[in-house]
Amino acid sequence: MTTTKTATSTHRQKPQGQCSTAALGCVQHQHPAQRSAATPGCVLFCTLWCVFFSGLSLSTAHAMFVPRTERCYTPSQKSAPNPTSRFNMDTSRTRTELTQEPDNKAHSTDMGEDAGDQDRTVEPILIHIRKRTPGRRLDKVLRDRFPRISRTMIQKMIKEGDVTVNDLPSKPSYEPAKDDVITLMTPPPPPSRVIPEDIPIDVLYEDDHMLAINKSTGIICHPSGATQTGTLVHALAHHAEKLSAGSDPFRPGIVHRLDKNTSGVMLVAKTDEAHWRLAQQFERRTLQKTYLAIAEGEISLDADVINAPLATNPYIKDRFMVAGKPVHSQIVKEAITFYTVAERFTGFTLVELSPKTGRTHQLRVHMSSIGHPLLGDTHYGGHLVTEDDITGNGSTDPLLSYQALHAWRIEFVHPIFERKMTIEAPIRDRIQWITQLLRDHRSKQSGGRSVRHSGGHSGKRST
Repeated sequence: MTTTKTATSTHRQKPQGQCSTAALGCVQHQHPAQRSAATPGCVLFCTLWCVFFSGLSLSTAHAMFVPRTERCYTPSQKSAPNPTSRFNMDTSRTRTELTQEPDNKAHSTDMGEDAGDQDRTVEPILIHIRKRTPGRRLDKVLRDRFPRISRTMIQKMIKEGDVTVNDLPSKPSYEPAKDDVITLMTPPPPPSRVIPEDIPIDVLYEDDHMLAINKSTGIICHPSGATQTGTLVHALAHHAEKLSAGSDPFRPGIVHRLDKNTSGVMLVAKTDEAHWRLAQQFERRTLQKTYLAIAEGEISLDADVINAPLATNPYIKDRFMVAGKPVHSQIVKEAITFYTVAERFTGFTLVELSPKTGRTHQLRVHMSSIGHPLLGDTHYGGHLVTEDDITGNGSTDPLLSYQALHAWRIEFVHPIFERKMTIEAPIRDRIQWITQLLRDHRSKQSGGRSVRHSGGHSGKRST
């Protein structure tokens, strides 16, 4: 009998409508005497939890957790909820039915699946004001009810029309009156993964485990938020059936990055094993990257090394600088760059740059620190150059509005086949045109290695 009682106690079914967030301390699982004291933030949190992870509609989920002191309902209900009832639960769907539904929001790195779960809409939350409180502004009322939403965000939602009073626009300073109905339009759930986009990419090498591409200028590598589109990751998701998961669902396949306006070769992992093996080579600095850049001025030495640690610029956001005297708040990181002069021109130098470390903007800052900023890199002392400046005639429009920097070559060991590979990305577009103009009009017979980096060759070589 003892065994039977234990089994019965262990497998006791939960009341119908009970959610799976009991561990979070939601209102549904509190003692009846404590339910009315639950914070509105808890209500909002548990409601969104059930919407996103259990498949409940917003009205059903919200009604499961709303305390007695609040009268929140949605327009889809036939009438306002009875204020004497503690909960207004939709019991038409049992817990068993909910748990049997497929979970469409589970993260997947398979880029060929349909993204239909991103089109789901959310109904608004309506709050009925039962009593006017003098001096209580609209933004403060909502802040008290939803403490997990910042007051700044609430004010923004009010100004943008996502919050209305009696179906009319309002202001954050408005003081809700008795029987006012506040409508709060909750944002739709963010995408759970990258949505493929048909953006052309230049593939230099590809197999079942990885691929190498020649990244174009003007495109960022990955989205900074769930709603950002048009990135290299979206293009890769369309091209490849599967990419490595990595540590971020919005950076599948990304092993390393290039700046938005830096073109050239990038390695992308298709499998998780290829990802961590490539990442290990970057971490141990066993691979070799070579960039081509057009620097302003004529560099006197044929080759040299720049060993100058970098730190964030304390005065300009998202800029970096060679660290001088250490500042308590600064984080200084080691940065080493090797350079070799490839061709010299009158007033300009085509240089090969090989970074030993991979700091943000390292090559641009280092070249600027020795008095030879990159052409077009106005962030670090470079200048805009026109065709007229180079040839003496022609257009006066800038040839390049960003840094003249191209990731030309990468030497590494294949993550699976373990063979040495060298992949080159030919120079194209504006940088190739400027290089040709310099060769035609500003070429110098002596100095440098006189290496010609053609933009017409296939761009890949493996050994």
